[in-house]
Formats: sequence, structure tokens, C-alpha cells
Amino acid sequence: MMKTSGNTILITGGATGIGFALAEAFSKHDNEVIICGRREDRLKEAKEKLPQIHTMVCDISKEKERESLFRWVTSNFKDVNMLVNNAGIQRTIDMKKGVSCLAGEDEIEVNLKAYIHLAAYFIPYFQKKKEAAIINISSGLGFVPIAAFPVYCATKAAIHSFSISLRHQLRDTSIQVFEIIPPTVDTELNREGRGGRHIGIPPSEVANEVMKALEENEYEIAVGMAKDLRTGAKNNFEEIFKRIN
Repeated sequence: MMKTSGNTILITGGATGIGFALAEAFSKHDNEVIICGRREDRLKEAKEKLPQIHTMVCDISKEKERESLFRWVTSNFKDVNMLVNNAGIQRTIDMKKGVSCLAGEDEIEVNLKAYIHLAAYFIPYFQKKKEAAIINISSGLGFVPIAAFPVYCATKAAIHSFSISLRHQLRDTSIQVFEIIPPTVDTELNREGRGGRHIGIPPSEVANEVMKALEENEYEIAVGMAKDLRTGAKNNFEEIFKRIN
């Protein structure tokens, strides 16, 4: 069983949404928590709410900043033993518009490449620890996609596959690999694409499921309606796909 206290934890995208809920939950369980994010103002707000956490401005879409993050964390927090790959972006993309529709923030770089790259940085370091974990936040949409978010859904499907492979590769090490599969969560993620509405479950519900996963060594946790998407992907894909699209 993975311990839920006494860890040193890095959470990407930890200033808001699921990331901040995780920072709050882990802090309550006597863990040392480090969060990173692109927006200094949001990191300051998070620090005001949780004075005990540590913050670093970092844009994980940039390879050099990922490397700097790893070196800063391992230099200043030598007991770090847990990485939470949480940062993500979701864009509404109409592929009929051609290449121009892909201009802007790079979902593949943030949602997929950064997860893989950070895992590759931390795994050799974590192998020296008695106990360590990598937690990847995927999505129910990685199992049944919403067509309006094609790249986002593709990256989350890839994270599911990556988590399975990573878990197998690390089975003989001290590193445990968890995948958390949320449904729609009420965060800032693509609020414009949702028509500005507050929809989905509170981020705290996802954080609670993460704590349960660690306590029970349940390596793949689907939360709320994401359970239906995961099951539906196997048993009744076409009907579920039509329903959510």
C-alpha cells in the first residue's frame, strides 16, 4: 500500500482545478507539496490559501523549462518521491478549417509529451527511493471521445496507454503508477468551449478518489460518470459515442 502521508509531491498545473484540490488534500495528510504552473498570479493565490506549499512558475510545454523544473525540484527537495502529471489544456478544434485550426496552445506538448518527458526525468531518481509513485491524470474522454475536442481526447487516450506500459515496465521497481480517469470536472478547462457554464463534479471529488487509490493500491480509478465511459467503450461504444456527441 502506498503511504498517503510523509511524501514529497510535485503537482503540475497545481494552482487551480484538480491540481489545487490535490495540493489541498495531500497537504491535509502531512505531505510536502510543490506545485508548478504558468501563471504567477494563480500560484500566488494558491500560496495564500495553502501557505505551506511551495511554488514554481514553469511552462511545461517547453522542454527547457521541464528540465529546469526537474533540476530545481531535485536540488531543493531531495526527498521528492511522487510526481502528479496533472497539467492540461482542452481546445475546441474544427479540422475542416485545415492547419489553421491547430494554431495556438499545443495540446500534444502539454497533455502528452510533458507527461512522458517528466516521467523520464523522475524515474531514475525515484528508483533510488524506498517508495515512489507517478500519478497520471487522464480522462473519460480518452475512452469515448467528444469529436469537438479531437486532439485533447487523443492525448488522453495516449496517456491511458502510456500508463499501462509504464506500470508494466516499472513492476519490479519501487515506483507505482496510478491513472486517475475523471469525468467532466468544474474547472477552468476550456470554459469557453463549454459556453462559460459551470458543469461537472467538484475537483475535490477527484482528489478524494486519488487518496483512496493510494490507500487501496488501485492503479486505475475511473471517477463518477467516467466509469460509464470506460465500460461503454468496451461494451457499447457506438451508442455511448452518439449520446455524448
